[in-house]
Amino acid sequence: METDEAEQRDIAGAIRGLSSVELARLRALARLRARRLPGIEWPDILHEAIVRALDGTRRWPPGVPILVFLAGCMRSIEHDLRRRLAQERAWREQDPTDREGADPERAVAAAQALGAIVALFSGDETVLRIIEGMSYGCSAAEIRARHGLSRTDYDTARKRLRRALLRLDSEGVPR
Repeated sequence: METDEAEQRDIAGAIRGLSSVELARLRALARLRARRLPGIEWPDILHEAIVRALDGTRRWPPGVPILVFLAGCMRSIEHDLRRRLAQERAWREQDPTDREGADPERAVAAAQALGAIVALFSGDETVLRIIEGMSYGCSAAEIRARHGLSRTDYDTARKRLRRALLRLDSEGVPR
């Protein structure tokens, strides 16, 4: 346990020790990664990389500069998000009325995944309302109006949702 705490202090110290030039490079890298991901903002990618480094989800290899390590974390996050977006696009493109092409196992898996996501946020009513609205194809404005959410409340809840989903592995289990 002490080594984990020492590693976290080392990582936190290295992040605090980043120069303004290094921070600008990380921001620029995050902007590049976010450009390729519709609906994702660069601070989300940079902050998620830092969170993963600090919470031990991503281990900082000895001898690797912190800037290179965080850049690699952001590349990994982009890859995960691109894969998920491609999966979502494929699911949306499949015509649910085409019963011959429908895969019952896939439908069950999707229902189980949605159930796991809802269970993950069982204590967060705002996120659950957003998930519900999204499942009906509502826009952000419609969801906010329906549930009396301010733009800030909505955006904050969406970030909680996105970050929690990023932490799920391919089986839907939090890492």
